[in-house]
Amino acid sequence: MRLRHRDGQTVHLGYCTNVHPAEDLAGVIGQLDSYATPIRERLGADVLGLGLWLAAPVASALAERPALRRKLRAELDARGLEVVTLNGFPYQSFQAPVVKMGVYQPDWTTRERLDYTLDLARILVDLLPDDALRGSISTLPLGWREPWDEARSAASTRLLDKLATSLTEIAWRTGRAVRVGFEPEPGCLVESTAQAAERLSRVDTDRLGVCLDLAHLACAWEEPAAALHRLRAAGLPVVKVQVSAALAADDPVAAADALRGYVEPRFLHQTRSAGCAGAADPADPRCAADDLDAALDAGLPGAWRVHYHVPLHADPEPPLRSTVPVLRMALRELLGGDRAGCDHLDVETYTWGVLPPARRPDSADGLVAGIAAELAFARDELVELGLRVVEPVGPPGTGG
Repeated sequence: MRLRHRDGQTVHLGYCTNVHPAEDLAGVIGQLDSYATPIRERLGADVLGLGLWLAAPVASALAERPALRRKLRAELDARGLEVVTLNGFPYQSFQAPVVKMGVYQPDWTTRERLDYTLDLARILVDLLPDDALRGSISTLPLGWREPWDEARSAASTRLLDKLATSLTEIAWRTGRAVRVGFEPEPGCLVESTAQAAERLSRVDTDRLGVCLDLAHLACAWEEPAAALHRLRAAGLPVVKVQVSAALAADDPVAAADALRGYVEPRFLHQTRSAGCAGAADPADPRCAADDLDAALDAGLPGAWRVHYHVPLHADPEPPLRSTVPVLRMALRELLGGDRAGCDHLDVETYTWGVLPPARRPDSADGLVAGIAAELAFARDELVELGLRVVEPVGPPGTGG
């Protein structure tokens, strides 16, 4: 979906397809029929935006073969779907039975991570609608916090310089700009906006910036206005926003049984207590745990926020709740003023398949309904801020 900000900018809203498993092009195209097209139809939208997730093997194949990129573009166009952003955080097998720490490999000390990200950039310039201002790719925030030493830091700096140079070359060759946003995440080297400002202070900000995940922002106990001021002061653009909400418990002792219902084997659910708010080290073990079961065992003091993306439109059963209030504050700071602070927004609830059984869709139709409801929720929040829903004047990619 497209919305128009009061400053005239087009703001793109879509959903991230990392909620669906696919490791090849046939699987990616199959998702378009099983999920994306029915979601678009349920929303009554002429065009639906997708934040595509392409596993490394299919990204490599698409980057090497222009004919495959043309095929994917044609399949998207035929279904009323468009792509301005890609999720380049998970490398592959993101919906495997066990992911956990594996999602952080390869990290930004490895050539594999650079090659994968540049493959995505080469693909994206051929998928962008003709009237799109630019494209974006989200990626992991350098790597997990441990181990990290001077040698790894130096290797990462070299790769980020190469990334920026290569993105400049792609833009010069194709006439299409792609920016990469590093996504602060609990437990990683860059967890907070303060760490982003420190670790990314020397990057080429014409090409590189931050992907702001609103669930992660809440888990870091950051106040949105202060966080965004910090990024602006550091000169770091918000190139993409993941519109997401985390799980929260004001009284984890009283909510312990309900929280245990969210312990599951696939994804890591880093937990931060209110004591982490403003901490120099947001992963301090006195107020932080690297998974929900560890937090329950440790009995972290104070209120908790858990890195568990929950549906935007459906609050968890009390005594649990979501961090939607933080989401609203962040959207207001980003898009409620005279200038749009970001133009690429992705709903990213990838945890539908591991929700507690009573809240988990039991069919493809159920998942379609859930994602459509999330997108409608996000759209309505943006309209409440004064944005106006618009549609392209021609089919996707025609620019009219």
